[in-house]
Amino acid sequence: MIAPVVQARALEERIKAQAFGLGFDLAGIARLGPAETADAFDAWLARGYAGDMTYLPRWADKRRDTRLPFPGVTSAIVVAMNYGGTSPSGAVARYARGDDYHDIMLGKLRALHQWLAAELGGDVTGKAYVDTGPILERDLARRAGLGWFGKNTNLINPEIGSFFFLGALLVDLELAPDEPFEADRCGTCTRCLEACPTQALVEPRVLDATRCISYLTIELKGDIPEPLREPMGSLLYGCDICQDVCPWNVSFAQELREPALAPRESLTGKDARTLARAILAMDDEAFRVAFKGSPMKRAKRRGLARNAAVVLGNVAEPADVPVLTMALQHDEPLVRQHAAWALSRIADRDRRADR
Repeated sequence: MIAPVVQARALEERIKAQAFGLGFDLAGIARLGPAETADAFDAWLARGYAGDMTYLPRWADKRRDTRLPFPGVTSAIVVAMNYGGTSPSGAVARYARGDDYHDIMLGKLRALHQWLAAELGGDVTGKAYVDTGPILERDLARRAGLGWFGKNTNLINPEIGSFFFLGALLVDLELAPDEPFEADRCGTCTRCLEACPTQALVEPRVLDATRCISYLTIELKGDIPEPLREPMGSLLYGCDICQDVCPWNVSFAQELREPALAPRESLTGKDARTLARAILAMDDEAFRVAFKGSPMKRAKRRGLARNAAVVLGNVAEPADVPVLTMALQHDEPLVRQHAAWALSRIADRDRRADR
């Protein structure tokens, strides 16, 4: 009876070693089954906090059990990849400055799947997921021992903080699971709640996405509510503030090691105002060229141009009036509306300066 157990444990250790060799920073194993956070997720949806993300309630039933998205699987190899939390903050959230992490992570998880099949000498039924299926990834990651849910809703690991992507390879193998991460190491700290410019963290571990700057600049398809535009400041795409202030990131955030996630040349060394002006001037072809293979394309040209107008409105530099005036002729009404708001902000600043 001893030998099979030793061999099974050896396989799990080899799986993790291979995951590290592929460039992942964390790896753990979880048994698939009912999601512990399913009820909390349903309550979150019921409060309307998903906003325009209609794909979330659409598959809520499958999210309740991690065996349902891909029938027949029994275990999850859960991995995390650091995306450079020590890099300077800026107009674009750190995760989105390089190539699309979905492609990078999926490629590595599929390589892990192929290695596993070769290691076992036959096909292994399974599928890789990176934000692409009805799975509560944080739930799996905590069960795999990778960290705890921070008050900013991110999974936090005590060794590398929270600036990392999560992915999972679901397989039809009876792997011995790791011990779940049971501790809550946030203590009495509430820095993330206090730092959020739009008060999107309505209570510890509860995010109203409709107020979150990441949601407003990426997922929201329509007008950004006027009361939330000024708090966005110069953030063009995404937001890292609740992670920046977290003591675990201040102490343990890692340098970027994956070359494909390095900032693109089009973003390097450019401040928010410069980027905003460039985006407002783009036509469809320029947008496709600039953001090919980038996660920033998710917001589409109209969304990024809308965000750019808000940034220029918050910067409120009179020198940007010509750019914003040109944006009043933009082919998207959404952009024209936000450009008009930005121009009114500059006019208001000029009037205050003349008093």
